[in-house]
Amino acid sequence: MSTSKSVDREAPVQGALVIYPDREGRGDARLPAARLEEAAGLALALDLEVRETLAVNLRKLTPATLFGKGKVEEIAALVEDLDCDVVIIDDALTPVQQRNLEKAWQAKVMDRTGLILEIFARRARTREGRLQVELARLSYEKSRLVRTWTHLERQRGGFGVMGGPGETQIETDRRLIAEKIRKLKLELVEVRRTRTLQRSARKRVPFPTVALVGYTNAGKSTLFNRLTDAHVVAEDMLFATLDPTLRTLKLPDGRPAILSDTVGFISDLPHELVEAFRATLEEVREADVVLHVRDIASEESAAQAQDVRTVLGRLGVDMEARAILEVWNKADLVPADRQADLAHDARRANPAAVLVSAVTGQGCEALLSVVAGLVDEAPPIDIYAPVGEGAAIAWLYRNGRVLERVDGKDGSVRLAVSLSPQAMGQFEQMYPRAEMRAH
Repeated sequence: MSTSKSVDREAPVQGALVIYPDREGRGDARLPAARLEEAAGLALALDLEVRETLAVNLRKLTPATLFGKGKVEEIAALVEDLDCDVVIIDDALTPVQQRNLEKAWQAKVMDRTGLILEIFARRARTREGRLQVELARLSYEKSRLVRTWTHLERQRGGFGVMGGPGETQIETDRRLIAEKIRKLKLELVEVRRTRTLQRSARKRVPFPTVALVGYTNAGKSTLFNRLTDAHVVAEDMLFATLDPTLRTLKLPDGRPAILSDTVGFISDLPHELVEAFRATLEEVREADVVLHVRDIASEESAAQAQDVRTVLGRLGVDMEARAILEVWNKADLVPADRQADLAHDARRANPAAVLVSAVTGQGCEALLSVVAGLVDEAPPIDIYAPVGEGAAIAWLYRNGRVLERVDGKDGSVRLAVSLSPQAMGQFEQMYPRAEMRAH
């Protein structure tokens, strides 16, 4: 009689040690504990089991290993005791440092850039997202091609009658990566052309656009779902969503707007990713209003907001020339005795701010009212619709912001409505019987 054993097909859990090098001159406004907590969150987003976090004070950098010899040996013992498979360094490592540390610790070593790239590679869902992540990953790995393994020192024979040493394996690898990068860029050109056409089509429809930006895990996707009744993935996890999502947003007593949820930002966002996602984040540059969502319950809220502004600046978004509204989210996590003071601070903030809770809905109606005021910059006009122009009236409600309505005894209607220049031109062509006058 044979007995069958169940096969465990799940990948084994990998243990991780997370290290924050607290070095002088890093220019980081964060506390080491906050940086360690964030780095541990990134590790959890990769389904790693964080077995220990460690802040290491660095007075002097060692070019070969970042840490001094004694600290490297001390960490090696810790890695062995904890049985860690991965060591995460919350800083940028040179290729040589990464190789030497892997040898010393007998474990995989990832720096902050590699960690974020790995998360992005797992989370990207759309074709554009995958292409962007792959391009960023290859650009990063191109610099990692060092003589780590012996096969990189082999030579490939010369071609034809010409002599010479031939091409080394590392040169071949670099050439292959360069060719793949070139092909990916060509594919992205096509994808971006499609996105540009889609954006142009949206511009022909007189709907204002509103973009959500913010630090990762600030609650953007939860707010997006609350405002649009959508079902975008929203988890208490760093980089829960990557690909941009667009939905219709219904403004109070007015026309619809288009709301876009973009990828969350993070401090020290890898340069490769900023460049790769430039096209995706063009939604922010083109938006009529930018909503900067902040986790107001976090002690790091101010530092996170500065990181967001820094990345937007790198993307060419002029913060001074844009209509930017700060959304102070997660009010439900703020103690009740502080909420009144926070609401008062929000009213006096520059740029303007609205205190909300995306989870409970607190403040969301007020937020929509403020957004409606920001997108309706055109002065209102009076439109007289004679009897039988019900279609014109309905069109104005769908495509404009109706501020006042007066129904005449004869069945005519007078509306005070704010319209964009494009909408006004369309209305004049579609409904010539309606009469327009300055309000």
